[in-house]
Amino acid sequence: MTAVIYARYSSDSQREASIEGQLRDCKDYAEKNGITVVGTYIDRAYSAKTDDRPDFQRMIKDSAKKIFDVVLVWKLDRFARNRFDAVNYKYQLEKNGVHLVSAMEPISQGPEGIMVESMLIGMAEYYSAELALKVARGERENALQCKYNGGVVPLGFTIGKEDRLYHIDPETAPIVQEIFSRYANGEPAEKIAASLNERGLRTRTGKPFVKNSFFQIFRNRRYIGEYRYKDIVTPGGIPAIVDQDLFDRVQQRFEQNRIAHGRPAKEDVSYLLTTKLFCGKCGTLMGGESGTSHMGNTYYYYKCGNAKRHGKAHCDLKAIRKEPLERFVVETAIKVIFSDEIIERLIDLIMEAQQQENTRLPVLKDQLRDTEKRLANLLEAIEQGIITPTTKQRLDELEARKEALNTSILEEELKKPVLTREWMRFWFEKFRKGDMRDMEHQRQIIDTFVNSVYVFDDRVVLNFNFTDDSKTISREEVLGSSAVENAPPNTSHQLWLVALFCCILVRKSVCGKLETRTPAATKF
Repeated sequence: MTAVIYARYSSDSQREASIEGQLRDCKDYAEKNGITVVGTYIDRAYSAKTDDRPDFQRMIKDSAKKIFDVVLVWKLDRFARNRFDAVNYKYQLEKNGVHLVSAMEPISQGPEGIMVESMLIGMAEYYSAELALKVARGERENALQCKYNGGVVPLGFTIGKEDRLYHIDPETAPIVQEIFSRYANGEPAEKIAASLNERGLRTRTGKPFVKNSFFQIFRNRRYIGEYRYKDIVTPGGIPAIVDQDLFDRVQQRFEQNRIAHGRPAKEDVSYLLTTKLFCGKCGTLMGGESGTSHMGNTYYYYKCGNAKRHGKAHCDLKAIRKEPLERFVVETAIKVIFSDEIIERLIDLIMEAQQQENTRLPVLKDQLRDTEKRLANLLEAIEQGIITPTTKQRLDELEARKEALNTSILEEELKKPVLTREWMRFWFEKFRKGDMRDMEHQRQIIDTFVNSVYVFDDRVVLNFNFTDDSKTISREEVLGSSAVENAPPNTSHQLWLVALFCCILVRKSVCGKLETRTPAATKF
């Protein structure tokens, strides 16, 4: 088996040693498991909250070349810190026959491993979000005091090293006043820029002035003393460089001369079933698109990728409305998965998996018990008067070994906290009783539990993540499954050996009013 190692750290404040440590642990894991490392991909000072990482994208692209079998990471949070990227790119790797493996978080290959992996990624995202909240809280406190909160300092200002407040820069503030005055008096922006460049003056970023350099200057209300950070606005919070009358005259002329470039940006719409929704007719992934009615209302759909690219001649599956389909998938997932019986069985499996996944902790605890036994025997011998010249030395050695083992056990437990039944029950309950109208709650349900969704002309087929492996269910497997039986759940089988198969909805129910129907087949 061949592998590549992916290593990453988040910010410039971290050191190269962080990468070296990740590579060392990954190589040790590979050697112990008979895996040959054939290459490395490294991103320095890139956050895993985004997928915009050069070597990461190169690795995903290279996975299609069939030159390696495994992507080995130190921990899953090196790969991704949000669930969408984790699911999306893991799916792309698996489509190319490549497995994602964490060296420090051994996760079983069964379906219980899917739950543990989802929790680990969720915890990484939680810690990232918690850190972001703390940073946001600090930035809000700064904003309430009108302090600098980062970013490019506008031309004409400096930031005090001690108080972190805005101060007028005596060297560049007159340039700002000149720009406002000349433009308000009717001088073209191009002529002002050329004049400033001839005198060797530059923008805040050190570049020559151009016409577009003035866009941010003219719109920046800091120049009239208004401090603004997100929703916090404080008039007079910083010293003004130009007066209100001059600023208003510039706004009036600028608005008259402004030329709109291009169309307004499209509304940012999240298609929650991306990478999970497939055309039942041809097996192609379905993607999002929008359309506007004659009344000006915008509607959002999922459409077969084959039909989008090549037209109806290649696939005639009709587009399906986005919101009703997503809502149906989430509601069905909650009905099928979150019964009390299944939740308790899943908790049993995860508890069992936790004991199996950490191979080092049981060894350390066995060594500790052995050491304590030897220590007790030695103390008993001392009490009976059996003392030799090496007794004290041996006693010190055992005490030191016991202390070292206790420390190692604590470190191992801190690396991967053991999830309690109460915590897991709370976690499942959060999904079951979450706000169905909340987009983020819907995303969590879909990312964690939905394996794939197939849309046909007359039905929608849902496959959940409780099969005996985590691969995406193929169209051929869906077509080969029986959809005529309507038997109750078979509770005698192990949950990871059964597929939760749901073929419930006719197409008009999704496109229309989502009428309640008796399932044609709900096969467990």
